[in-house]
Amino acid sequence: MKNMQLFVRDNIFFEDHFDALKHIGAAMLNAGVVKNTYPQALLDREKDYPTGIALEGYSIAIPHCSADNAISPAIYLIRPNAPVPFDQADDTGKVNAQLIIALIVTDPKDQLVLLRNLFTNIQDSDFFYALLNAEDEETLVSTFKNKIFNQEGVCHEA
Repeated sequence: MKNMQLFVRDNIFFEDHFDALKHIGAAMLNAGVVKNTYPQALLDREKDYPTGIALEGYSIAIPHCSADNAISPAIYLIRPNAPVPFDQADDTGKVNAQLIIALIVTDPKDQLVLLRNLFTNIQDSDFFYALLNAEDEETLVSTFKNKIFNQEGVCHEA
């Protein structure tokens, strides 16, 4: 997972998960980290395999799609100003995602490693609430990077 960029967006409103996914697709396309196929692939994958995850007292969404839609690896961490309804990954219900963490990987093996690492760490409520309650984007980036990965070259806005 070398050269992974981290994009962060804070205090943004989405009507629903379609709105959030359309934003992610456009933002990552504009950032140059995905191919033109990515926005539709992201929507299609979410329809077939929802990414909303209910944890102990809170919910997140981890939208992603196949690596062949990516140009370079990135994570897009979004802290919306209101929870966003996503279909639940392991159930037929909905969750209100308080954080959205979109993954863009160029190697399918990296995706599995990153998903496992992310899911293990996000189950730590202290880490989740540290992300949710970070005062600003710099603190959010620092908290995320220190727990998930260490690298240089972070973009703060997508």
